Amino acid sequence: MSARLIDSLATTPALADVFSDDAVLRAMLEFESKLALAQARLKIIPRTAARTIAACAMPSKFDIPALAAATFRAGTPAIPLVKALTSLVRKADAEAARFVHWGATSQDVADTAMSLLLKNAEPILVADLVRLEKALVSLSNRHKDTVMLGRTLLQAAPPITFGLKAAGWLVPIHHGKHRLESAFRDAVVLQFGGASGTLASLGKAGAAVAKELGREFGLKTSAAWHTRRDNLATLICACGVLTASLGKMARDISLLMQNEVGEAAEPGNDGRGGSSTMPNKRNPTACALTLAAAHRLPGLVASFLSAMVQEHERGVGGWHAEWPIITSVVQSTGVAIASMAEVAEGLSVDTKKIRANIKSTNGLIFAERATMMLGAKLGRDVAYEILEAAARESVSSGKNLATVLSGIPEVTAHLSRAELKQLEIPNQYLGSAEAFRKVLLAESATKN
Repeated sequence: MSARLIDSLATTPALADVFSDDAVLRAMLEFESKLALAQARLKIIPRTAARTIAACAMPSKFDIPALAAATFRAGTPAIPLVKALTSLVRKADAEAARFVHWGATSQDVADTAMSLLLKNAEPILVADLVRLEKALVSLSNRHKDTVMLGRTLLQAAPPITFGLKAAGWLVPIHHGKHRLESAFRDAVVLQFGGASGTLASLGKAGAAVAKELGREFGLKTSAAWHTRRDNLATLICACGVLTASLGKMARDISLLMQNEVGEAAEPGNDGRGGSSTMPNKRNPTACALTLAAAHRLPGLVASFLSAMVQEHERGVGGWHAEWPIITSVVQSTGVAIASMAEVAEGLSVDTKKIRANIKSTNGLIFAERATMMLGAKLGRDVAYEILEAAARESVSSGKNLATVLSGIPEVTAHLSRAELKQLEIPNQYLGSAEAFRKVLLAESATKN
């Protein structure tokens, strides 16, 4: 893993490699090499010059720390890169050095390099999303009959099933996957426009060179998009929405892992979930990484959107701000996806604790059910007042709600002993939980 310690909680080993210094350098040099080869095929520059440029555009020939230091002075990594490449080519063939970076501008190098990095990042994200979706479908099916407390405003509410809860996590993640794939398709585009986006330095051959270069890279081509950043912005926003959806799942699971709740737990192995001081602890580590990513992304998304307001044909400061934002957003999204895939694949569900938590409410979660049953006889408003008083008595006395209700004449006049006995059976008050779970699973199986 090539991530620095300071970045180690904000990326995965695979994504750290995608956005490593070596990978960035390789992508920029690939632009220069393939530009020369494409122009040679179109007889714009000599073939011998193109071969020499390609031979010199090897990452091992470049000093990354020196390039980074020079970038700080130049304002873009392309300027010192092209200067260093030209020097290498000149040593090999002075005539070939004339054709390095022929007709391109520094932003062409930077934007195309980023497109190549994003192209490499996409399959990593998608593979983990496929894992996550598959695991959530399995989790939902396994627990379709596991009745648990519903929770509203962090308080106990009428029961749901764990299967419905898992399906509820699944659908926004499924939607997010398709938004992400669509956004990648639109954002991963060749940038080649020259100084003002017209490729005027190449005369009438500019469009042909762009087409040939796009073919060489396997990238879509368009007119220069130096200050049109909407496609990249859509990708950044798609990452933000997806990571927030993952954060919702992580928040739920971390709350279910609290000792006082204890209904679910992340897999704990290979150093996951431990404490530096308390050996008894099983912390929600993967959820914490996901929530950290979800906290980071809104600010990064906002920063990218603010950087879209760029001047005329080439902006000052806007596109210069993007590289750190894009790399952080994509890696944060990736670490959230990978973390929740690991959680979903190994999540343990404690059905005994789930039943105990339902029982601990003394039937108060069925007050709505009793209100509807009694309301059919007395009207909802009257029934609500009776149940409100009964709930207070249940809390103060510690008696089950059904027991309290059995001592209220207005209730027993309309509800039989058998009806009151059935009141607190959890799986008899699930409504359309299973039907809705199936709706969500069907929705997650469709392709947008």
